[in-house]
Amino acid sequence: MNAEEINIFSQIANSEADGPVLMINLNKYVPEADYPKGKLYKDYMEVLDTLRAQVGARILWRTQVLGRVVGTQDIDEAIGIWYPNHQAFLDLMTAPASSENMRLRSLAVKHADLHRCAPEEPNMNW
Repeated sequence: MNAEEINIFSQIANSEADGPVLMINLNKYVPEADYPKGKLYKDYMEVLDTLRAQVGARILWRTQVLGRVVGTQDIDEAIGIWYPNHQAFLDLMTAPASSENMRLRSLAVKHADLHRCAPEEPNMNW
């Protein structure tokens, strides 16, 4: 966890400026997860969906990464998750499904990068 970013989240969440945030999750799974069809991966996604619903977030898109043209980051999946506000993202840590999500995440995910992005929902009409 990036303590500086979590501090920024907390400051925004405790201000009048709290509003929507888009998180881009870039995940690399362990071989045992058998992404994208394995039981461990599916169990993790099922609990993530429950957790997401508990904080009012929604997945805008989820896609398998087939390769990279530039760079060195090796990932299997990119997920765009929209949160109604920064507090909702912070609430992930204490929501009822949080402990099971973290347990499955520790088993399934080899590496994850989460990027905080512009709060507007993307315009899909381009």
